[in-house]
Amino acid sequence: MPQLSPDGKHLAVNMNYADGNSHALAVYDVADMTRPVSLLRLPKYELAVGITWASNTRLVVEKGKQVGSIDQPAATGEVIATDFDGKRQDYLYGFETQTGSRAGTRSTDRGAGFVAGQPTPANGHFYMTTYSWESQDYSTLYDVDAERNTRRLMGQIKVSGMDFMVGGDGKAHYAYGRNDDWKFVLYHQQGGSWVQVNGDANGNSFIPLFFTPDQQRIYASYSADGGPVTLIAQDENGGNRKLIASDSFGSIGTMELTPFPYQPFATVLDTGVPKFTYIDANLPVAKLHRALSLKFPGSYVHFVNFSEDGGKLLFSVRSDRDPGSYFLIDTKNYKVLKLFSVEPWIDPARMAERRPLRFKSSNGTELEAILTIPKGADLSKLPMVLLPHGGPIDVQDDWFFDDDAQFLASRGYLVLQVNYRGSSGRGYNFRNAGYRQWGTGIQQDLIDAVKWAISEDYADPQRICIYGASFGGYSALMAPIRAPGMFKCAIGYAGIYDMGMRYKKGDTQESKAGRSALRVQMGDNPAELAANSPVNLADKIDVPVFLIHGEDDQRAPFAHAKAMRAALEAAHKPYEWMSKPGEGHGFYDEKNNIELYTKLQAFLEKNIGPGVPPAP
Repeated sequence: MPQLSPDGKHLAVNMNYADGNSHALAVYDVADMTRPVSLLRLPKYELAVGITWASNTRLVVEKGKQVGSIDQPAATGEVIATDFDGKRQDYLYGFETQTGSRAGTRSTDRGAGFVAGQPTPANGHFYMTTYSWESQDYSTLYDVDAERNTRRLMGQIKVSGMDFMVGGDGKAHYAYGRNDDWKFVLYHQQGGSWVQVNGDANGNSFIPLFFTPDQQRIYASYSADGGPVTLIAQDENGGNRKLIASDSFGSIGTMELTPFPYQPFATVLDTGVPKFTYIDANLPVAKLHRALSLKFPGSYVHFVNFSEDGGKLLFSVRSDRDPGSYFLIDTKNYKVLKLFSVEPWIDPARMAERRPLRFKSSNGTELEAILTIPKGADLSKLPMVLLPHGGPIDVQDDWFFDDDAQFLASRGYLVLQVNYRGSSGRGYNFRNAGYRQWGTGIQQDLIDAVKWAISEDYADPQRICIYGASFGGYSALMAPIRAPGMFKCAIGYAGIYDMGMRYKKGDTQESKAGRSALRVQMGDNPAELAANSPVNLADKIDVPVFLIHGEDDQRAPFAHAKAMRAALEAAHKPYEWMSKPGEGHGFYDEKNNIELYTKLQAFLEKNIGPGVPPAP
């Protein structure tokens, strides 16, 4: 998560220690990346999930806590400030009310805070959204002085869980997000009051992004009738809407932005191999982007952020075979400096191609599949591993480097990933089609993908296994139940195996919004939950099973794995087992991961044979 300082002289970045559980915020002088200027080491299991330069010398850090290697770190709602050299650290907001320079006057100031933006040019201030435990029905926006730890109220709305969009005038113009009932709501500030302006029954169809450079119009993402998300510009009151970028299959994903005042100059779809569509190819910044893309053929060049004067640019380069590297370019003399690689131990030349393709499911819907093809192998009757992603809602697989897929491909296995119904990247109708389809429609999409891979002669039908984590672990057990004889083995990693248990154990059910999300996305009919839980269907599993789980998992509690093991034993089904204390939703410890992948490889070789020989 590197961020360039406003003057372009320093870089703030997350740094991970070798134990996998300890992290620090490092600040470097970009002229000397050999050693950091300062190192803010955070408590074990904690890390920065947001980094903002409030000024050339002052940093604002949003803290988070890791829950496991296969899930995004969860923000704790704590916001701290520090000078770039590590001095004058201060606690700005969170649940530690006795900490920080203002602790004496904020004893009841408990809740969660998040950075909502900042003024430009940087002046030491930033905007912060807070959700107070004392006023749980409100969302509040402050202008915070990160130097003095003072704040000014900018806006408040009596709806929990809202984000705010702030204009160049320093005022909140929109509030939007999912309320406690997990319904998307949108409000516009009109005449000093918040007016709800939801566009259609699908909800979530319009999300304001930021103002145009002249502050007269806004950019927004928009999904017409629930289809793929487009990029539009319109007057703030909704008039004079102009379509900027769209696609009939995939949503508009990443936008590339100019220096301040920001405007998008290129867009990329959320599906397929990333391809840039330039909005104005004659802009100098667009020409620079095209030139850099030519210097890194086959890679995706992303502009991270500019110095305020536009003279320095931090950009990243990554691909399906390269986890990525970061560079700094002087936009005046075009001198490029490589700063660091994300995973320098990875040799892209030895990695496998990832190829997005499309196929028709049995219900007629066109779906995206991503094949990772063992390097040097012919795409013909290969031993294959189906690798369903987690979520399942609003998550997707993409073209970029994937550790599990590359590991399996390096062992000679074709890897099939599927953006089944419910995945992100295709719009809200496609996402909503996955609601309450955990054990039915989603599994059918996965099964259809395997049938397609067999029909195209990509996969050897006698040598197919399924391996997944989180919801993918659920699918690893559920798909063989729905398609007897298709798979030869199943590997469930940190999986959910008892759907009803989700309402009793795990971090998702701890809040009203979390419980509402479960009801909407998974369903709450006890009979349906039971009928779609692998723990109740173990007698129908006709393949050897390998269960892997962290004993301290809070997202998919260890009880799921123990219940699934007991069910397999009661049904006299063969299984292998691996659990580790101290691990959460996915393993971090290097020794545990080496053991995991060693056993995974042995399990695959035992049940579907070795992969194709590696390329020389």
